[in-house]
Amino acid sequence: MNSYRPAADSGLHEACGVFAAYSSQQQDFNAASMAYYGLYALQHRGQEACGIAVASAGAIRCHKDSGLVSEVFNSRELAQYPPGNITVGHVRYGTTGSSERSNAQPIVVRHTRGAMALSHNGNLVNASELRQQLEMNGSIFHSSTDSEIIAHVINQEALHHDIEEAVSRAMPRLHGAYALAIMTESKLIAVRDAHGFRPLCYGRTAEGIYVVASESCALDAVGATFIRDLLPGEILIFDSKGVHTRREHCNSQPHRLCVFEFIYFARPDSIIEGSSVHEARLRAGAFLAQQHPVEADVVIGVPDSGIDAAIGYARASGIPFGNGLLKNKYIGRTFISPTQSDREDKVRIKLNPVPSTIRNKRVVMVDDSIVRGTTCARIVRLLREAGAKEVHMRVSAPPFLYPCFYGTDIDSSESLIAYQHTLEEIRQIIGADSLGYLSLENAQHLAQEIADKHADGGFCTACFSGDYPTATPLETSKIRFE
Repeated sequence: MNSYRPAADSGLHEACGVFAAYSSQQQDFNAASMAYYGLYALQHRGQEACGIAVASAGAIRCHKDSGLVSEVFNSRELAQYPPGNITVGHVRYGTTGSSERSNAQPIVVRHTRGAMALSHNGNLVNASELRQQLEMNGSIFHSSTDSEIIAHVINQEALHHDIEEAVSRAMPRLHGAYALAIMTESKLIAVRDAHGFRPLCYGRTAEGIYVVASESCALDAVGATFIRDLLPGEILIFDSKGVHTRREHCNSQPHRLCVFEFIYFARPDSIIEGSSVHEARLRAGAFLAQQHPVEADVVIGVPDSGIDAAIGYARASGIPFGNGLLKNKYIGRTFISPTQSDREDKVRIKLNPVPSTIRNKRVVMVDDSIVRGTTCARIVRLLREAGAKEVHMRVSAPPFLYPCFYGTDIDSSESLIAYQHTLEEIRQIIGADSLGYLSLENAQHLAQEIADKHADGGFCTACFSGDYPTATPLETSKIRFE
């Protein structure tokens, strides 16, 4: 058996969040402010960097930097933006490329045919080959992300075609996951890859402003009414003539929305392709109660994404739900862990047991996943120190066994605890009295509204099953262009 060395940061992270807005009237539309609030609602999708670009009077102004939305944009910075009728925004967690400022988005490209700003959620599986081809043809890169590759491919097509046609012609060259918001001086274009790996939806405000976002919760944040999700393979164009759709790439590939959007990535108040994220997590907990029953006194959830599944487990099992772990809401990305001992104590700073809920109780602890095992082991230890008689861990996802190539930061099986160890070994490593994972079959039925539309379930579960919908990349390292 291979030796297993968990990383210091044992959590799972998603690529990013996309936000954009279009108004046919530039007057009185504070585009940057709307993007700010939209990105705030999507902050959970990326805490590494963010940026906002605004089109105004035939020019594009963009500001981006490392940090949270509230750190990068204050009132003074937002006031620097002129009124504009189009905006594109982005929050990033880097699944490819380093955390340098140069990798922040939107990507802005200026050339003889005009300027373009692009925000991207997802990963390409043929990024290395595309980048090599582009560089051989003279393209110069300023970042190490897949997103800049997409921008170059589109620009290459735009030398001979209008922007809409350029995007359409670029899509067959882009293999993998991409949800895009693309802004020119006069148009907003939203694009979703033909598999539909990553979500993208749009809505409209009472003032007639169209809004595009990775999740419907961002539409709510800016007062927009949800209209619909983009179809996999769809190109949606917003311009002075209205809203237009191009669907020549729709139905060209099997539907493969990432199932982990419902387990962890998305906010519980979001609706994705007609399915409530909150309801999907309740269903996950109910499935767990059926699959892995246990005699216990209380069910608790690990904040935040484990809470709904814990409630579902409690309802299905009849065991009372309790508030057993309190999360420090004022600690975030900027928390510094200068030494190894500090890193070990980081869980104590973020999470604290509620003794009255835990003491002398048999506890069922529900979390969304076990990636490398270090965090849940520390939480189990905290519960025992708080007086728990027994700790039974239930996981609202199947075991992670394989790398993800479509937008999460798992680029190798070697750091995954379930790849290296049996169920019983994992139980012993994390110190739980029992351990149960959600089955792959039940994971495919979390969002029943989606599963009912597709004979094969309609989800990508490659990180659990190894069944990849596309060819896998030749180069898989997160920092593969540096």
